Amino acid sequence: MNHVERLQKVMAAAGIASRRKCEEMILNGLVEVNGEIVKTLGVKVDPAVDRIVVGNKPIRSEKKLYLMMNKSKGVITSAKDPQGRKVVSDFLPGIKERVYPVGRLDYDTEGLLLLTNDGEFANLLTHPSHHVPKTYRATVKGVPHGTQLEKLQAGIKLEDGMTAPAEVEYHDVDTDKNEATITITIHEGRNRQVRRMFEAIGHKVIRLKRIRFGELGLESLGRGKYRHLTPQEVKELFDLAHSKSHKVHKK
Repeated sequence: MNHVERLQKVMAAAGIASRRKCEEMILNGLVEVNGEIVKTLGVKVDPAVDRIVVGNKPIRSEKKLYLMMNKSKGVITSAKDPQGRKVVSDFLPGIKERVYPVGRLDYDTEGLLLLTNDGEFANLLTHPSHHVPKTYRATVKGVPHGTQLEKLQAGIKLEDGMTAPAEVEYHDVDTDKNEATITITIHEGRNRQVRRMFEAIGHKVIRLKRIRFGELGLESLGRGKYRHLTPQEVKELFDLAHSKSHKVHKK
């Protein structure tokens, strides 16, 4: 039986990139179907029948991989780095498939990073409308007053607009060092968002670690190590993204 899908969805499912990136590749004339360059997004294909070529390479369906990594500080969240710095793929021994990060963690940020070759999964978890919660532990210079943390809880104005309300609580205070460690949960994924939020209330982030993605935590996963997600964990992340999307749309 034929299984016809939109071209960008088939590309994403084959692990080429997220669906949005695949759409850009189509619009830029980088994709051929049965020898013809396709530049429109409405084309439907059957991956079992049609020959789809991206960048002169035929695509094939790969086994879906879902990984969780405890990224170390000083590692780039990308496939390669022109400056020769360490990238996340350097820490994935035994993984032959090309996987890419679900969202990003800054060079100086450590902690929980998801990687996959499932473009639909990546797109679902990173799309702004789905508001999947991500929890960080931030050590900041100085000790913010409760009123300052309330600003983060309510949403704070950054140069790219207001943030969504965050969940914020003290984790530890070191009066000798004049530092505070604060747990913050955000529901967006803007560039350097947590650092910018604390800077907006006058406290520079010294250390930052993502400790949860949805209900998924690092637990005992060592720094620089990775493991495969269980089918149940993958299902829970899919379900969470769908449920968050529905809650947002109901407002």
